[in-house]
Amino acid sequence: MKFLRDTWLVYQRQMLLVGRTPARLVIGFLQPIAYLLLFAPLLKNALSSTGATSYADAYRVYVPGLLVVLVLLSGFFAGFGLLAELRSGVIERSRVTPASRVALILGRALSEVTTLMGQAVVITVVAIPFGLTVDLGWLLVAYVMLALMALMACGFSYAIAMLIPSPAALGPLINTISQPLSLLSGVLLPLTLAPAWLVGIAEWNPIYWTTNGTRALFTGNPGDPAVWQGMVVIIVLAAITVTWATKMFAKQVR
Repeated sequence: MKFLRDTWLVYQRQMLLVGRTPARLVIGFLQPIAYLLLFAPLLKNALSSTGATSYADAYRVYVPGLLVVLVLLSGFFAGFGLLAELRSGVIERSRVTPASRVALILGRALSEVTTLMGQAVVITVVAIPFGLTVDLGWLLVAYVMLALMALMACGFSYAIAMLIPSPAALGPLINTISQPLSLLSGVLLPLTLAPAWLVGIAEWNPIYWTTNGTRALFTGNPGDPAVWQGMVVIIVLAAITVTWATKMFAKQVR
């Protein structure tokens, strides 16, 4: 119970900080919505070879990829917030509290996940007038997968931020890691359009499996093996990255 209470207290504090910086939320919406408005209309013809015959078909393929990009890239940059707290002495003051070290990192991560999922919901709603149709039940399952992706990305980012506590080095490193992961997961266009050699490389990318699983749920194919494969992959990765981040954080505030 103490662990849950500590996690809740940290989560509340972080959400208050989010509420005090609304500009951060607005900026987080701008790029995905720009892609939704300016890029997605081109997809009906581009995806015709995959069986897309309407804008609804195109949006069911594109929107889940866009949401994966949102939670993945934003989650990977969550470590900058932790670095700011390290520099301002917030983490230093945590040393004298009896709060669980796991709760201190998990509460922060869950705050980021909540913010990102709020953005994902808004983007999904914005896409509906443009033709997106999706079953509500499978949409909620897709959101669970996206939330786990966000948790995984935040855990990874926190661990890397404590390993390399320099914003000048952290930014390029995160970009170097995130861009290949995103491009090799088929977030903009499904990799069924790619040559065999590129698909072979992408299959080694765990985000490829979670993107396919999310896309299968949006297109109304919950029985697709990609759904359970993606869910298993992201649960394992989230557990690994959060455990790693927790251990690094425990060393930092010991």
